[in-house]
Amino acid sequence: MKTKVFISPSRYIQGAGAINVLGEEIAKIGKTAFVISDSNVWEITGEKVTDSLNNADINFHYEEFSGESSNAEIERLTKIASDKDADLVLGVGGGKTLDTAKGIANDLGIMTVVAPTTASTDAPTSALSVIYSDDGVFEGYKFYDKNPDLVVMDSEIIVGAPVSFLAAGMGDAMATLVEAKAAQNRNADTMAGGKATLASRAIAEIAEKTLFEHGVAAYKAAEQHVVTPAVDAVIEANTLLSGLGFENGGIAAAHAIHNGFTALDGEVHNLSHGQKVAYGILTQLVLEGETKEVILKYMNFFKAIKLPTSLKDLHLENASFEDLVKVGELATSDSETLQNLDPSITAKEVANAIIAVDSLSHE
Repeated sequence: MKTKVFISPSRYIQGAGAINVLGEEIAKIGKTAFVISDSNVWEITGEKVTDSLNNADINFHYEEFSGESSNAEIERLTKIASDKDADLVLGVGGGKTLDTAKGIANDLGIMTVVAPTTASTDAPTSALSVIYSDDGVFEGYKFYDKNPDLVVMDSEIIVGAPVSFLAAGMGDAMATLVEAKAAQNRNADTMAGGKATLASRAIAEIAEKTLFEHGVAAYKAAEQHVVTPAVDAVIEANTLLSGLGFENGGIAAAHAIHNGFTALDGEVHNLSHGQKVAYGILTQLVLEGETKEVILKYMNFFKAIKLPTSLKDLHLENASFEDLVKVGELATSDSETLQNLDPSITAKEVANAIIAVDSLSHE
């Protein structure tokens, strides 16, 4: 019998102004930082990060991130970091930046620090990276021996981003319990490398409860770029609770369907991870045979925070049935996590479920 496994970051810090303690926290684990961020994020955060690192006497080298967490980008940046003799990698930005930072640190065997500038995914706390091609097509997951050593979430920076990022994070986080229940029903292995713990299920449950209770209020506050207790609760649900929950609890169809959408061309690629995962949740619920009332509970929540619930929202209103079957083919491939829901589900059944969600959304 396989053992239960629970993994997590070594340290997680969240709050308004948390970026200011980044340097002193890094000083506890390293002396020379290799910093990556895209140009837009660095323009917003660079001065504060620089001041925090300088105040703590941390030597650092900044390198611009290209925008894709691809194997080629990880290899490019790893070589530069190696030349700089860094003893830690600091990723500042969104999910792809952080996944790339984790890849660099893993390849060099050094510490990982992430400072998310949005709460748009549950990537920051996990011991894995989602790998895409240089053109943004999903290729697979890369797993690491440990989670990040330090995660720093500045709530003020996060609410400074467009509110759609926070909403996308809620879409990603809402998948946590839905997928964990499905995976655990099949006694599937988790991404932590074992069976699910009771702790992981409890964390997934409180993540969903927090979103349903505080999500809309947090969305309204974040629209005004203010931090409230509801906002802080949702940031934690999107990042820490969802991150621990998905990695230790198991994932299933919602994320596989998200990955399936990368099989298509067009504007669907302009949508964020969490936006596509939200539609994947609704599709999974249809595949599970959930009642209309249950599906509408999630759908109405997504509508309230402007997440996709129709094919038009996904820019796929003109997609053919054959196109949706392509989504299903990728989602039901042997390496995909839809296997944790039911390996007998076909590509055509996924396409049918995608259409059923669209139909329900128009009622």
